Amino acid sequence: MMWINSFFILLISYFTFINADEYMKREFSLVKPYFGAGMTLPYWDFTGSTLVTSNYIRLTPDIQSRSGAVWNSVPCMTQNWEVNINFKVSGKGKDLFGDGFAIWYARDRLVNGPVFGSKDFFHGLAIILDTYSNHNGPHNHQHPYISAMINNGTLSYDHDRDGTLTQIAGCEAKFRNVDYETHISIKYLNEKLTVMTDLEDKHEWKVCFEANHVKLPTGYYFGASATTGDLSDNHDIISFKFYELEPIVDDATLEARKSIIPSAEVLEAPRERKEDLKPGMSNVKIFFLILFGMICTIVLAIFGIMYYQKRKESSRKLW
Repeated sequence: MMWINSFFILLISYFTFINADEYMKREFSLVKPYFGAGMTLPYWDFTGSTLVTSNYIRLTPDIQSRSGAVWNSVPCMTQNWEVNINFKVSGKGKDLFGDGFAIWYARDRLVNGPVFGSKDFFHGLAIILDTYSNHNGPHNHQHPYISAMINNGTLSYDHDRDGTLTQIAGCEAKFRNVDYETHISIKYLNEKLTVMTDLEDKHEWKVCFEANHVKLPTGYYFGASATTGDLSDNHDIISFKFYELEPIVDDATLEARKSIIPSAEVLEAPRERKEDLKPGMSNVKIFFLILFGMICTIVLAIFGIMYYQKRKESSRKLW
């Protein structure tokens, strides 16, 4: 009986594994071992400084002025989906580091540009993991920071403002230079975008943000890109797993959704930076301003008294 029970347990485990493997769509996924025949990445292309090893795909090394990307070569015709990315960002810098990387669901692939190594004025979705430690302005959050941007080709990502004018939502995320694996989940289900993280080695998803009424077409491509400038880091992709979510719609509906223009109903209110703020006065300036006012008051009082005394003396002479 023990052998029979063990056999059934193994049989159930086998079919569970097969079903899980079918659920994860391999043509949109990137898992070890990465290489196929001829040292290529099946269904994926990479550019720039990207280095593929047996354990990770390094988009940029910890060297200044590098840029790299990896892009799926198959357009996604799934309406509802989820991607789980295992990544690692590390480097020698303790106080200064950057710039970060982005995860893409975009119309144009393999186009280099200024937005974390990829194209500006893009069409689609960008999930930006910004690590730039010397960020611009007194924002109400710390870095690293995760944010989402939806673009229909008319918006530019403003690095000087850390993208705060165009992001739909975001959250702080301490994922840099940790000793354990870090994960991010991006789910798009019934026009709701949910981003979750597992950054504390607890094997639990924590909601970063949610956004409703997000419209994304089918037929776009998944990718990841990174860049370094004066500051640098290693930006590594360890795995990229794609899952098709229910409900599954018919082919005609999926084809019709290709013409949808990417959009989001609500943008997060932009945060101010230094040059946007009205200049305030320091305590020293306030002190000297008060002192100047007191001196002026005393001087006016003295002149008033002197004027009064002269008038009084003149009136006596007349009598």
